[in-house]
Amino acid sequence: MNTPWKYIHPKFKLNGLSYQSDGLFAIAKDLINSGAHYEISIGNFIQEWLDNNDYVVVKTSGSTGIPKNLDLSKQKMINSAKATGTFFKLAENTTALLCLPSNYIAGKMMLVRAMVLGWNLHIVAPEKDAITQYDNDYDFVAMVPYQVRYSLKSLNKIKKLIIGGGAISKELNDQLQGVDTEVFATYGMTETISHIAVRRINGLAQSNDYTALPRVRFSLDERNCLMIDAPEVSAEKVITNDMVRLISPTSFEYLGRIDNVVNSGGIKLFPEQIEKKLASYIDQPFIIASEKNESLGEQLILILEEDTAKETPDFKEGFLSLSSYERPKKIYVFSKFSFTETGKIKRMELLKYLEKFKK
Repeated sequence: MNTPWKYIHPKFKLNGLSYQSDGLFAIAKDLINSGAHYEISIGNFIQEWLDNNDYVVVKTSGSTGIPKNLDLSKQKMINSAKATGTFFKLAENTTALLCLPSNYIAGKMMLVRAMVLGWNLHIVAPEKDAITQYDNDYDFVAMVPYQVRYSLKSLNKIKKLIIGGGAISKELNDQLQGVDTEVFATYGMTETISHIAVRRINGLAQSNDYTALPRVRFSLDERNCLMIDAPEVSAEKVITNDMVRLISPTSFEYLGRIDNVVNSGGIKLFPEQIEKKLASYIDQPFIIASEKNESLGEQLILILEEDTAKETPDFKEGFLSLSSYERPKKIYVFSKFSFTETGKIKRMELLKYLEKFKK
């Protein structure tokens, strides 16, 4: 008898072709031996999924700290896949697109969902405009905000789209109000085996609040940070550094990471919320952070990646969108930012470099 993770749904298709475990293992070997870089990572994961271990090794993105490897239970990955299928009503024969890197949890879980739920999965290079290069229509696609930004004119090919891996700017949020696609922002991390909560971005169900997937419950710790009780995907409660406004045991509003919160003159400020307001005015990488100030304790700063090909942002107009407390007191410019493989700014690395620069 096959172990659960060796079971491949009879309806599963990869690029339109049906496979069971033996044939899939052979295809994975071909991808590893002769595929493009993104295909090699797909082949590696499929082989790992089909081996005799009851776990896979997954690397975290490193956007908020040092990247690390985690052992994730294959059974819990199956549970996660089924929860997504139930929540979004994605049954067998769902057509889906994998346009994310498969060396991180988001890409791996698209493969698991397809194999477990019996989807027809189309795999393509994880490029910024992947969806625009093909004529196919899809029931379900996952993208990062950067990809969505370059795919707006082609979103009509997608029925349901989930966006993760980074903040959705106000400008992009506004642009998504005019599309027919059902668009959702996701909340999750490698430790929770991708998303465990979603919020609708557009349509009549649009909301600022995240709603839990099946069998997920939320609470707060003494810091007002989110704690996640999701026994189907994690044996222990997941304690996060994300400050939220808890609405119910199954819903919350995200405020920002406690690591980033700035206390300026007794006022708590959330850089992520300020960044979202400024994103419409600054068309190049930037972050809001803080530095020590004798009278305020901390003061807000804006750190910008210089792009000589673009005009200097209109800070005056952008700052008018902020309250007096939210306006940065200093602006620093760097020639180059560091990014994770999933496109997130390495915030901690940038701030450490800034400290050395100021010395």
